[in-house]
Amino acid sequence: MITTHVESFEENLEHLKPLLPIHYKELALNQDKVPLSPQYDKYIASEQNGGLLFVTLRKAGQLIGYFIGFIAPGLHYSTCLTCQMDIFYVLPEHRGSGTGFQLFKFVEQQLKQRGVQRMFVGSKLHKDASWLFEKLGYEPVETYYSTWLGG
Repeated sequence: MITTHVESFEENLEHLKPLLPIHYKELALNQDKVPLSPQYDKYIASEQNGGLLFVTLRKAGQLIGYFIGFIAPGLHYSTCLTCQMDIFYVLPEHRGSGTGFQLFKFVEQQLKQRGVQRMFVGSKLHKDASWLFEKLGYEPVETYYSTWLGG
């Protein structure tokens, strides 16, 4: 059985670290130029200030997926408490059985309990998960573009 939990990012960091390179290898852009190098201290500081939501997916206690989002009033909309998704991931062998749907329904529930009014999520176009967000009833609102400016 797969379960969802709100957990401490800081306390679970050592369990999260082995999954991050797998996530990076599958989804990150410009891997030949931009190494994986998370600013863990920023995540921990945000969590300590109540501004981070870390939700885990576990199977028999093993971490198989996660959601990380930052919670704060919108920079342009100070009266609207907003969650901006940072990252989410489900190990490939656990996809296709509703785990992503389960993860996001739980995230929604947790955010509502915290008084969050709006959430923004995203999907990499080269590994598109838009179908998940459409199934959840989310509306597409923006498209991001990227270009490499470095040497």
